[in-house]
Amino acid sequence: MNIVEISKKRYTTKYYDNQRHVSREVLEQLLTVLRNSPSSVNSQPWHFIVVDNRQSQNKILPAISDFNHSRITDSTYTIIFCIRSSIDDQYLQHLLETEQKDGRLPNKDIEKGVDEGRRYFVGVNNDTLTNLHCWESRQLYLALGQFLFAAASIGIDSTPIEGFDPSKMDELLGLQTKGFKSVVIATIGYRAENDSNAQRPKSRLPEEELFTYI
Repeated sequence: MNIVEISKKRYTTKYYDNQRHVSREVLEQLLTVLRNSPSSVNSQPWHFIVVDNRQSQNKILPAISDFNHSRITDSTYTIIFCIRSSIDDQYLQHLLETEQKDGRLPNKDIEKGVDEGRRYFVGVNNDTLTNLHCWESRQLYLALGQFLFAAASIGIDSTPIEGFDPSKMDELLGLQTKGFKSVVIATIGYRAENDSNAQRPKSRLPEEELFTYI
């Protein structure tokens, strides 16, 4: 299947078949896609919480809007996409050391440039916590897009979910003490036969409204 066909067939799943389960091997593939997702200046300002059992599903349900409950309980896995509460010098140094270890920075001049550039961009967006979190969230949504498309490419259905209370989720999972904030959720599984959204044709604005060639 080519990328155009994948984009046509991908849709937001409303009802899952709770008798069909995504394998752990497939989950690991999709988590690798998340790990490899792009972010500004390779900041990787994220953390992903994987909900893979009934007990944990029930634990987070109080933070989920009622109409989304079945999308949690009937899917195989729920991924909670989080940003970092802050980006401090220790974290920036950790990024640099990881890049050095992985051989990403072949000499001191590049290393210095990468570090200075990253600190500049993080600093520009770090004048307030609100601005920092908005910037981090934009990076997080890059990862979400990668995740959703990757799932569709291997025949896995998915649902991006903003219908939840992030403050309640953070409280239930103790995220504040861990230095994270929940932003968005995605579930994966296999669609149910009664998922009417699967049968609806896509509706998108025409090309002439969306693209300008200059």
